[in-house]
Amino acid sequence: MGFHGLDVYSLYESMAAVVDHLEDVDPEAAELARERYRCFEPYGEDAQEYARSTRLVPESCEDEVVEALLDLRENAPRYEGAHPDERFAAEQNALVAKNAEQYYRAMVGGGEDSWNVRDRHMAETASRLTDHYGDGTGVIWAHNTHVGDARATDMPRRNRLNLGQLLREQTPADEVGVVGFGTHRGRVIAADEWGAETEEMRVPEAREGSYGDLFHEAGETDRLLFTDRIDEGSALDTPRGHRAIGVVYRPSLESGNYVPTDLRERYDAFLHLDETTALHPIELHAERAGVPNLYPSGL
Repeated sequence: MGFHGLDVYSLYESMAAVVDHLEDVDPEAAELARERYRCFEPYGEDAQEYARSTRLVPESCEDEVVEALLDLRENAPRYEGAHPDERFAAEQNALVAKNAEQYYRAMVGGGEDSWNVRDRHMAETASRLTDHYGDGTGVIWAHNTHVGDARATDMPRRNRLNLGQLLREQTPADEVGVVGFGTHRGRVIAADEWGAETEEMRVPEAREGSYGDLFHEAGETDRLLFTDRIDEGSALDTPRGHRAIGVVYRPSLESGNYVPTDLRERYDAFLHLDETTALHPIELHAERAGVPNLYPSGL
């Protein structure tokens, strides 16, 4: 069993992990990787500062992170003393560094949507994990906006795809199941802007006509629905709003929190919790070394 992250936010932590791994198996390669990653030194381990700089000066560290990844892949067969899990983790961190550099550059560059860079990375990571572990079952935990098939929403109008769409496209239909979550009201842990402190917020009652409202009106209880059982022409078969609550959530702007959704096409199953309670974030201790700043959540 393994427990892995899927995202790209750990740019500097991932570069350090690559160098640490190479120090154990190939000190000369470690020095070469360290030299390549020095491209980021002027930005003080601030990925956003690096991204902003690429808007002013058309130079980036793209070549350096790509070369570091290619070197690691080419030389990995020589590192016989390394455990397969260690080799996988090192290559994954090199991949994160490459894709994170692309993500932050896209975030400020106005080119390819940074959202698509993130979700393609998540899908690539899921595929790598499947290859690494072989036969078995994997569970991906992410926000509805990432796991629910983008094609069943208005995301394509903004040229956006997502993880759920990519996995469905890459995987036989009977080997992937997408489960969505929804609520009528409750409490949630979130922040009102990127980088802000997290707080417990009240989730107001679902808007009239939304899926949250429809499930609530059917009876104030929790429900699990398999969407292939939705009757054609029924209320659930009608596309309507599904509330999105992410890292950033603003209850005061509820009208913008609803994603137009075809429930049957977006999810294979849907879990409605009529009233939710806020999660309890993992307690962090200042004396613990090596705890990364997990931007943008701040947790």
